Amino acid sequence: MSPIAEAIALAAPSFTGQLLQPTDHAYDDRRHVHNGLIDKRPAAIASCQGVADIVDAVRLARTLGLEVSVRGGGHNVAGRATIDQGLMIDLSPMKGIQVDVTSRTVRAQGGVLWRELNRETQLHGLATTGGVVGSTGIAGLTLGGGVGWLMPKYGLALDNLRAADMVIADGRVVRASPDENPDLFWAIRGGGGNFGIAASLEYGLHQVGPMVTGGVVAHPLVRAFDVLRFFRDTCASLPDEAMLVAGLQTAPDGSNAKLVGILGGHCGPLEQGEAAFRPLKACGPPVMDLMGPLPYTALNGMIDPAFPKAARNYWKAQFLADLNDEAIRTLIAAFQECPSPMSHLIIEHFHGAASRVPVTATACPMRITGFNVVIASQWMGSEETDRCIAWARDTFSLLTPYLAPTRYVNYLEDDAPDPAAVAYGPNLSRLRGIKTKYDPENFFRHNVNILPN
Repeated sequence: MSPIAEAIALAAPSFTGQLLQPTDHAYDDRRHVHNGLIDKRPAAIASCQGVADIVDAVRLARTLGLEVSVRGGGHNVAGRATIDQGLMIDLSPMKGIQVDVTSRTVRAQGGVLWRELNRETQLHGLATTGGVVGSTGIAGLTLGGGVGWLMPKYGLALDNLRAADMVIADGRVVRASPDENPDLFWAIRGGGGNFGIAASLEYGLHQVGPMVTGGVVAHPLVRAFDVLRFFRDTCASLPDEAMLVAGLQTAPDGSNAKLVGILGGHCGPLEQGEAAFRPLKACGPPVMDLMGPLPYTALNGMIDPAFPKAARNYWKAQFLADLNDEAIRTLIAAFQECPSPMSHLIIEHFHGAASRVPVTATACPMRITGFNVVIASQWMGSEETDRCIAWARDTFSLLTPYLAPTRYVNYLEDDAPDPAAVAYGPNLSRLRGIKTKYDPENFFRHNVNILPN
């Protein structure tokens, strides 16, 4: 019996979940993550049912000297949720959600997805900033920042975090909150998975929906320059209740027609949302208008079909110094060369509450009013891999003259140069000190890694 098999046999009687090895039936299903380009084979998978399982998994990895990865939703595009020849600590079975309507809070376990959290909170007309793709895990998105339709009004997902129960590198369970381990609480709000495993997270909730205003309007690519200038100028005067995103994409109807779209969400009263988005519907006019009242849960799942599980993905993303006319022309020209109809160029607008938080108030330095460009190269067949990756890299290179220094940690590709510096910016030095306190041996390093001092 191998040392891993022997250690698993010793741990299994008290382990509530599953301890999977490559020969086990469920192993292949659990090792796969959202991005089909990622094909790693862990030495074992600890599929956890509760906090005690997470603690045992950490101890097992330490006993065997294995590196670890942590899987919540498995949505990270760089594939950091899985690992070759290490131990994947899989939280996906941990689905507990408890809504407290009186205090307007929700506590959820680390394997919960945003569509699952939204479904429960919306029973009470409540929500917190969550991912724009419903199959994204709450833990990974929150610890890295948390972009969502509510961020101009209520801040990033991490701005709504009230506390988290963490399993840290020595196997202890600690609570991170403003009153308990406040340095750790500061660090996990933007520092990703560097400091421990989020077994559960508690969020503040806000009165949202159940009906909001949102959707998409789309135009032919030939109008893209005018539409993107209109998008840029409209973003300059948006209320906090509204968020807009522009996208260059191929029509999903099989026509291969290239389109430019503006997606929007407005969390205020329906009449205010209708008034705010009326100019979007009048501009052009669009060839497709799906903008209007819809359930908040539908808004958060609106683009899910465009990002199917098992599609191959390679992304690059960075904020722009300015969405000027030359940057717009560069984006349009690059999209015209796009080799896959599944790929997108996405321009996210940041403003409002998320942008007004001081840079050092949390570990996340992404406190910007402006535009983040996401080059989302996506395809299905392995024969397309080389040219689809090359297109993303070439497009990013063409955008170099227009880029600002800031990059969003949750979008960082695995081969990004000096990732910690570009992700954490002026907060990196303080983060390294906290890393030294809670994880001096850098046990949690399969991430955008913060080195201890």
